[in-house]
Amino acid sequence: QVQLVESGGGLVQPGGSLRLSCVTSENIFSDYAMGWFRQAPGKQRELVAGIASGGTSNYDDSVKGRFTISRDNAKNTVYLQMNSLKPEDTAVYYCNAYRSRTREMFWGQGTQVTVSS
Repeated sequence: QVQLVESGGGLVQPGGSLRLSCVTSENIFSDYAMGWFRQAPGKQRELVAGIASGGTSNYDDSVKGRFTISRDNAKNTVYLQMNSLKPEDTAVYYCNAYRSRTREMFWGQGTQVTVSS
């Protein structure tokens, strides 16, 4: 089974930046699309950003222009660079891997991001 481990969360002031990392236990060069989801207290889990194996990315409108998703297939790692953070970005962020060949999805344990002054 694919295992995902997130890191990089923490407490940051509004306007600050964080970079989240997700390391996978399996090579993601060709078989996996990767994504970041988040879930705030009392809210549904939502897709923040996704990136296909070829590098094409997509973003939720709420983070466009502020967040950037990228992947380093050689390192089996996906990143989420978060700039201009707002209090409403506060949530637990989850890494997701989607193996389209088998339609399997895998989740990390989540990392807390808190944006507060």
